[in-house]
Amino acid sequence: MHETGIVQEIFDTLREEYPDRYQEIVRIRLEAGLLSNIQPILIQNAFEAYITGDTWFRNTELEVKVLPILAFCDNCKKSFEVVFHRFVCSCGITSDKVIQGEELRITQVTFKNNEHE
Repeated sequence: MHETGIVQEIFDTLREEYPDRYQEIVRIRLEAGLLSNIQPILIQNAFEAYITGDTWFRNTELEVKVLPILAFCDNCKKSFEVVFHRFVCSCGITSDKVIQGEELRITQVTFKNNEHE
């Protein structure tokens, strides 16, 4: 399960970014695009397994927001949502210019004193 490695990378990133406050983290928000191959339930399960074995993070929460796939149409110069993996704009032209949907990013970290980063 690659989600376990992803959870480890999340905590490694947070440790590097917030070395003085790392152990005060109580909530983590992620955004995951549909093309990122992240399954919210699997990442949540991997997260729960990770924090269960860690004294500092047992009460830490994870929130995962799934982002739709958006592509850009060169013909009408608009973005459109890709539904059922059909990369066809409402004007009928196909486009493979993905502008959203491949990302996996930490969007918010909450610390014990309720300060958001």
